[in-house]
Amino acid sequence: MHDRSVAVFDHGLGVLDALLAKTEAHCEAKGLDPAALLGFRLYPDMFSLTRQVQLGTDFAKAGSGRLAGVALPSFPDTETSFAELRARIAGVRAFLATVTPEMVEGAEQRPVTFRARGQEITLPGQAYLSAVAMPNFYFHLTTTYNILRHNGVELGKSDFLGR
Repeated sequence: MHDRSVAVFDHGLGVLDALLAKTEAHCEAKGLDPAALLGFRLYPDMFSLTRQVQLGTDFAKAGSGRLAGVALPSFPDTETSFAELRARIAGVRAFLATVTPEMVEGAEQRPVTFRARGQEITLPGQAYLSAVAMPNFYFHLTTTYNILRHNGVELGKSDFLGR
């Protein structure tokens, strides 16, 4: 279960960190204001780049922590720079490093309770991972990638896959 959850989230957060590092370098090389990219959204009713990163990290920490049955660290959602977003990613990765394989052993059937859209929902761990945590994590990771590509950051599929 650890290999299908915590390890996958950690790899994805490594990808996210690398995407932001490339974006920061892109802004410096092109003389772009980082705030313009951090606030960019693909469509008016979508979240900004900053919020996409925050939510992606939230699903990684919640997905791992809930499967392990441990308290989740809190992040205040106040990041305003690439450095602060990258520090947030590092903080979540540090939390993930504390979630051992033994802590999520048997989590496939362990009930996971969470709130979504004002309702409390309980699912078996595997259903929570595959239907809630992982799809939401990849949605926000993909949207981050798409915002960056749309704004001219030179990224390719290998950047998204982390190769």
